[in-house]
Amino acid sequence: MPDTGVRAARTTVAVRRRTRFELHPGAWWLWSLGLGTAATRTTNPLLLALLVAVAGHVVAVHRSSAPWARSYTAFAKLAVAVLLIRLAFTAVLGSPVPGTHVLFTLPEIPLPAWAQGIRLGGPVSAEALLFSGYNGLKLAALLVCVGAANALAGPAKLLKSLPGALYEAGVAVVVALTFAPHLIADVQRLRAARRLRGRPDRGLRGLFQVGLPVLEGALERSVALAAAMDARGYGRTAEVPAPVRRTTTALTLGGLLGVCAGTYGLLTAEGGVYGMPVLLAGALAALAGLRLGGRRSPRTRYRPAPWGVRAWLVAGSGGAVAALLALASVRAPGALHPGVVPLAAPTLPLWPAAAVLLGLLPVLVVPQDRKEPS
Repeated sequence: MPDTGVRAARTTVAVRRRTRFELHPGAWWLWSLGLGTAATRTTNPLLLALLVAVAGHVVAVHRSSAPWARSYTAFAKLAVAVLLIRLAFTAVLGSPVPGTHVLFTLPEIPLPAWAQGIRLGGPVSAEALLFSGYNGLKLAALLVCVGAANALAGPAKLLKSLPGALYEAGVAVVVALTFAPHLIADVQRLRAARRLRGRPDRGLRGLFQVGLPVLEGALERSVALAAAMDARGYGRTAEVPAPVRRTTTALTLGGLLGVCAGTYGLLTAEGGVYGMPVLLAGALAALAGLRLGGRRSPRTRYRPAPWGVRAWLVAGSGGAVAALLALASVRAPGALHPGVVPLAAPTLPLWPAAAVLLGLLPVLVVPQDRKEPS
């Protein structure tokens, strides 16, 4: 009995300690989405490389040892592959950007008259490759930011914090987002097992012999997930009065329309006056509708993640990076979108670079969860 009491006390202390160090998963996702939004506002390779470095440093400091945290490496490799594919397509299919600095010439395949405007092969200029590389690097940075969100806060943890009205949609999104981490974990496990047995795990033969067990595991996991969702009452709703349902629908739809109209106003010169008020009013109406809609899905949360000062600082740092880069793209478009004709080396604008460094705030405000020796 004393041993049982000691174990219970240790478990309680461990839970409290983990809760103290744990950050709300929504804060990590808002931070990552803020960096991703900032990446879409520029094609400057120096700023994009700085964004990737900031995301990578935060992941290196705060990534846990959970299996889904390993997905960051896979997203980074996917980002490199996307960049290389973009450059390869530009070299083979050409680019609309005129260039005078020809690097090399590929054998050109003549095409019929109906394919005018399309070419296969031919001269490849430095301007075309540079323009394609800038845009490919922007997409690669966005993928790295999404990978950082997956590595820092698993989508399954985010699902527990969603409003009740978004539970069904959240489950579908989480299932889609967790496909890549589970697939990567299965491939690593099977390759390690084949190496221990002295069997090949690389090449075409290893790919075929690993792929079938991976597909079988994915099918078994989907069946188990369906059974678990059914056992937990997925899709079942509570009885809500008709006036509450109509009010919820009106607030949600009206709020979403207001968000769309406000966003359109912010993106146009004519709607700069009404854009922000309409956006805020629409966001408040949508949040009120989600709050009322949560009554249809009565659920309890076991050990909910706290949203405290650290969560506000982390989410706010990502939002600040996105807002400042959006402002910089309007005030100094030339610095954030360097030209390629004529060829010129990109420069690093100082205050947008300082704005990107605000993304390092989680390293300072979120303590590291150091495991104590048992």
